[in-house]
Amino acid sequence: MDQQPVTNSKSDESPGEIEIDLKDPALAAFLAWLVPGAGHFYQRRTAKGILFSTCILGTFLFGMMVGDGRVVYAQWQSFDKRWPYFCQFPAGAVSLPALVQNMRGDHLFGDKYAPPDSDTLHDLNYDLNHRFEIGTVYTMIAGLLNVLAIYDAWGGPVIIAPREKKKKKGWFGKKGDTDEPPDDQKEAETAQTKSTESESPDAASAAG
Repeated sequence: MDQQPVTNSKSDESPGEIEIDLKDPALAAFLAWLVPGAGHFYQRRTAKGILFSTCILGTFLFGMMVGDGRVVYAQWQSFDKRWPYFCQFPAGAVSLPALVQNMRGDHLFGDKYAPPDSDTLHDLNYDLNHRFEIGTVYTMIAGLLNVLAIYDAWGGPVIIAPREKKKKKGWFGKKGDTDEPPDDQKEAETAQTKSTESESPDAASAAG
């Protein structure tokens, strides 16, 4: 299916184009990362802004609630290489305290976002049980969903053009031609038929 172009200018509108003012796409993408939906509010795409902010932030906060606020942290130790944080980071400002906690080395936000030591990590997995993994997955999903929102703020929506009806192949196999032969060929066939009919009586009399 054909995709109609999306432009961020308000100049001459040509057929087949849909004009959407994306303003500054780079700034919109940054705002969309910082706070999910903010880039779309900046572009005055309010409906999408509400949708993205509600769904993404709601998913992230639900994961934090399920995991007792301990499932988002940045750490790279031999006993715990926290790969999930690479998926949680795109959720924006709500994931940044984990970096702050990791760099400062103290509990600026209490136990929330704090990287656990090996004993604390064991206790978390024991006390929270499956909730630790569920909370981790929900916060990862929120971050990955925001990647799509960031791309949408930067590149604009994908607009699918209506599918055009295919024309039947014609006499010469070209689109747009009819299934009937050309007029000059029709005339040649008609003349040949008349010539054959006129010669038939002469041939019959000669045979007689």
